[in-house]
Amino acid sequence: MKTIKKAVIISDKINEWIGSFIVAPAVFIFILVIFSNVIMRYVFNISFVFMAELEWHIFAFIFLLGAGYTLLHDGHVRVDIFYSMMDRNRQALINLLGVIFFLIPSCYVVLSTTIPWVLVSYKIGEVSIDPGGIPARFLLKATLPAGYFLMLIQGILLGVKSALILLGKPIEESRFWDKG
Repeated sequence: MKTIKKAVIISDKINEWIGSFIVAPAVFIFILVIFSNVIMRYVFNISFVFMAELEWHIFAFIFLLGAGYTLLHDGHVRVDIFYSMMDRNRQALINLLGVIFFLIPSCYVVLSTTIPWVLVSYKIGEVSIDPGGIPARFLLKATLPAGYFLMLIQGILLGVKSALILLGKPIEESRFWDKG
């Protein structure tokens, strides 16, 4: 049981680090890119395909790599009307069933279909179809399986935490990723 709890803590630290030190700065970069695009377009009357593509590349990066972090902090979308009125054990049961029947299968489908897609993109050296667009399109495509992998890991951890709650051996909820 101690090994499982330690694995959960380490894995949570990974998603916490990715959210705090990779995704959060990417949001700042995203804002700068949008701001510079607006200035270039409306002040200087120029536009670059590269910059336009960079906006949606960074947005995809933030959205996909931030999914595990969002799940870690319980920020994902669900029907909270009923969930919030349930006791901790029922919430744990809902989380466990959701992980087993929805999250794991959907992550499996996405991972099993996107990994070959990314590999083909890498092998052919896929680039933007627009002149002046971003090269190495496979890097953007690789964020899809990477993001789903992080979400899968965090979902499995949510399932483990939920199972431990149901077994009466919960992991401390007070920022347990800060403990070591």
